[in-house]
Amino acid sequence: MHRILIAFLGLVVAAPASAQLLDVLTAPKTLIDRAIEARSAGDIAKDNQVVLEVNGIMGKIGTAKASTEIYEQRLIVTGIFDDKASYDRFEREVRAVKGVKTLYWHVIYLAKDDPKRKTMLGWVDTTAMASKAQARLMGTAGVADVNYRTTADPFGTVYILGRARSAEEGKKALARVKDGNGVKKVTNYVAVRP
Repeated sequence: MHRILIAFLGLVVAAPASAQLLDVLTAPKTLIDRAIEARSAGDIAKDNQVVLEVNGIMGKIGTAKASTEIYEQRLIVTGIFDDKASYDRFEREVRAVKGVKTLYWHVIYLAKDDPKRKTMLGWVDTTAMASKAQARLMGTAGVADVNYRTTADPFGTVYILGRARSAEEGKKALARVKDGNGVKKVTNYVAVRP
């Protein structure tokens, strides 16, 4: 079924980096959602190509310390590195990826012994926060959830990216993302465009 849908969409899909475990687990829904988004298959294919390149960089560096979300070639990258050389290499290579219109860089270097690490959420809790934010968009009247992406960082920030068909829809989506346990801050990268 997945191969048929992939062939129908004309998308090239490769195995994602381990940091994209959530994408693998939600792939069937993601592919179906992307098939009904309010944008072209060509635009979706461009997004997929960018993500595959970034995942390839993660694989080459051998890290699962970053996560990506993309919409209309606007790319959010989040993560925390404890090795400065790996962080620098990752940033340099991601910034060189062709096809990215806007890069929202939320990756940081934080030494293993930095006291800020004591207040961080674990990977499972961070992933759950992002998933729950996305889930709150589903079924919200007047919000086309397939046009939004969410991710989170271990400091309680949720990032929302996508396209609202109206200012009212954008406000509803933002309110739903904010309405979650442990959400301390929301960074909004939603474009309003009918």
